Amino acid sequence: MKVVLLAGGAGTRISEESEYRPKPMIEIGGMPILWHIMKEYSYFGHNEFIICAGYKQHMIKEWFADYFLYTSDITFDFTEGGNKMTVHDAGTEPWKVTVVDTGVDTMTGGRVKRIRKYIGDEPFLLTYGDGVCDVDINEVIKFHMENKKTATLTAVLRQQQKGVLDIGLDNTVRAFREKEDRDAEPINAGYMVLEPKVFDYIKDDSTVFERDVLMRLADEGELKSYVHKGFWQCMDTILEKKILEHCIEIGEAPWIRW
Repeated sequence: MKVVLLAGGAGTRISEESEYRPKPMIEIGGMPILWHIMKEYSYFGHNEFIICAGYKQHMIKEWFADYFLYTSDITFDFTEGGNKMTVHDAGTEPWKVTVVDTGVDTMTGGRVKRIRKYIGDEPFLLTYGDGVCDVDINEVIKFHMENKKTATLTAVLRQQQKGVLDIGLDNTVRAFREKEDRDAEPINAGYMVLEPKVFDYIKDDSTVFERDVLMRLADEGELKSYVHKGFWQCMDTILEKKILEHCIEIGEAPWIRW
């Protein structure tokens, strides 16, 4: 399946870093968090990515344009008056990456709508470009296929201020509401599986995926949740960035399995 990554927001809550680069390009452990997320999917065999860029989108394109050079040993030979380049021990992953400028002010649903032509008529994966998780992505896909609904999201139990889910005993999402202070309910961690008909729920650039699409799918009984009891951490603030960096420093970063 193709993997769609939402990476277009300005990241105002981590402005200390996002002033200079898109939030998904902020580094943890020496590499952008976007790279970490892509490595997660690649670990489970998903290597085709569509990145919904926006804010400072040129920086994402430039990073991938140079990625081959970053990860390989290179000899530049100017001895004969030319510019011969020899690549040694190329270290790149078997990725196909499409970076799409989906606009600076486009809402999350609008960003998804804009990449429709790259998806075709097939199910696809979708997550946010600012959080890492050790969920078994292929198990989420299997769960989605068994339940035959339009959308499946990964839910985690966290006392955070995110979109809150009301989940029934059969794992059907019965309601999706905006966050409230000190919620301690299942929250939407991303790592979604979507059927192509989800595009029909998106009107235009002003559509907010979480409010306008997921809420409607929940109302119609077309949204399932795969409850993940393992690790998940987003990076909305500098403190959360430091938490992720500390996990890597002490060798306890559950999402790093590659």
